Amino acid sequence: MGHILAPLMRLGMRWRAYSSADGVVGAHLATTPYPLLSQGGESISCVLGACLRTGMSDCFRGLIIYLGTPVSAAHHRKPGGEDGVNSDLSRFRVFATCDIGKEAFGVLRERGYDVEVYPDPEPPSKSLILEKVRAGIDALITTLRDPIDEEVFEAGRGTLKVVAQYAVGFDNINRAAANLHHIPFTNTADVLTEATAEFALFILGNVARRLCPSERLVRDNRWGIWHPYLPFLGDEVTGKTIAVIGTGRIGQAFIKKAVGFDVNFLCYDGGVEDHEFARKIQEAMDVRFKHGFTLERHTIGYVSFEAALSGADFVSIHVPLVREGEGKNPTFHLFNEKTLRWMKPTAFLINTARGAVVDEKALVDALREGAIAGAALDVYEQEPLPADSPLRDPKLENRVRLFSHFASAGRVTRLSTNPNKGMAGRCVQGVIDVLEGRYGGNPANMPYVVNKEAFKGSG
Repeated sequence: MGHILAPLMRLGMRWRAYSSADGVVGAHLATTPYPLLSQGGESISCVLGACLRTGMSDCFRGLIIYLGTPVSAAHHRKPGGEDGVNSDLSRFRVFATCDIGKEAFGVLRERGYDVEVYPDPEPPSKSLILEKVRAGIDALITTLRDPIDEEVFEAGRGTLKVVAQYAVGFDNINRAAANLHHIPFTNTADVLTEATAEFALFILGNVARRLCPSERLVRDNRWGIWHPYLPFLGDEVTGKTIAVIGTGRIGQAFIKKAVGFDVNFLCYDGGVEDHEFARKIQEAMDVRFKHGFTLERHTIGYVSFEAALSGADFVSIHVPLVREGEGKNPTFHLFNEKTLRWMKPTAFLINTARGAVVDEKALVDALREGAIAGAALDVYEQEPLPADSPLRDPKLENRVRLFSHFASAGRVTRLSTNPNKGMAGRCVQGVIDVLEGRYGGNPANMPYVVNKEAFKGSG
């Protein structure tokens, strides 16, 4: 086989061997197909020939060379080299910067993929990521902790075919660099919607009703006599007004869950206002009132950002992080020294979106000065939260709840291999879609690819 592949190898083409169930041995060129697509051509699938069918051993009955297309499912060989071919040459190579569950990696390994997982809970160094990419991996599984920039994409030139992000957000991925190198990247949108929405509602109730300070009294054996208002009181959620900032998937899921608390909603979205959704929620709330499930009629409507903050008892953030120059509606430090003071001094801020949407220094100042009552945060400008962060101020402890970017950390949401239910399943499915050339081999048609614009019109 070597003498047949040699002319192609001299052209700089990498190849991997495979063997099918009927004993046909072949080779697949490992060069990425996407630069071909970017040049306006269709995916090239060209059978160059079949040869050496006689005079050879039974296990070497043919040779097929595929040019410019990923290995299809028909070319998968059994894992572990059971087909007699060197398995190091016959597998797609995947490096994961984090362990997303043995079941998810099992899905890839069962398809014959060679999967290497970074073993430590801390993220790998960028130098290690570069080392793995330069070594010729086909797919890179990443988290928000990993800086995937121009240097990484350049290191994967001609070999790296997909970056699969184990998160909805992709602030860590340089989209322009991915597009320049025609490398698709995927994310895990949708599957964590319900988990994040319910978590936002839970921590809202936690900070409002002062659950943690109450538990601490018991654990510290400081629970004394019963008193009508000592040592402290919490604030009810029922009957209050919640400002929902961002009414995309998670914002709407939050609203649907909060309806049961008989609250009013003030909605703000700098992009699209979904009035049809608001109409349906109003109908649901009217039914509750009609049947006596609540003593008062409650309402929902879109208002300005300032009106939402100034009229709410709770403000729940559900916007993506958009920095200046990245989009029409920047959200970086949307909550700042000015806007935080639009809130009531009795109001609470809830953030399960992105840390940098809130100016943490301005938030601490607002809390210390009594401009707002409290906050519950699951995301921060720097993660993990630095030891010297002023948010850790003991004087703010009873008014501020701090969580460990935990909103999506439900068992099914994080680990299910079903791509319609779990982040892990959706992550590995994104890898499979790209490497196996599904949806016509065009990333623009693949449901989990984010940067579809780089492949529009490619076929």
